[in-house]
Amino acid sequence: MDDIWLKIKELAADGGGFVSTKQVEQLGIHRTALKKYVDDNRLARIRKGLYTLCGELTDEYIVLQRRSTKAIFSYGTALFFWGLSDRTPHFIDMTVPQGTNVSALKKDYPQVRFHYAGKAVYDIGITETTSPQGGLIRLYDRERCLCDLIQNKKDMDMQLYTQAVKDYFSAGANCRRLLKYGKTFGIEEKIRTYMEVLS
Repeated sequence: MDDIWLKIKELAADGGGFVSTKQVEQLGIHRTALKKYVDDNRLARIRKGLYTLCGELTDEYIVLQRRSTKAIFSYGTALFFWGLSDRTPHFIDMTVPQGTNVSALKKDYPQVRFHYAGKAVYDIGITETTSPQGGLIRLYDRERCLCDLIQNKKDMDMQLYTQAVKDYFSAGANCRRLLKYGKTFGIEEKIRTYMEVLS
């Protein structure tokens, strides 16, 4: 019986399917054991120091955020999670701070579209929800999503844009928060116009 493997499986079960080198070493297991299990196709390396069990159904949303702790689900992906879009996204939208190197992620996940946000706005509206597989993920709140849409209207799919804006205002808008965000994004007047028409 492989006691080390059983301990690693227990760690993964407690950690939502993931296990880190640090956790393994805290149990007194040498990190070379991890390489052995990767070579045996029992573990898959997600990034340096982070692994998941092979053959398990991994939560892609969690894996993406574990690969880049700064990446926040945004735009169409966040709208889908908030029920402001009924379209299952073909691409996964994530926002990272300006200057973040995501080249390795882009290579491994061509279905992810990265957006870059300046330091002044990156943190605005970060919240949490559960992924379809039950993992805890970080995404932008409804008001931040709306600000991103309005600010980048010319680059948006118009059907997605129109549905999200209409649905947001018909599902109980938090106008106070939206205006506060809008002020920071420099789109307060545009938001007031939408509020007059749709509220």
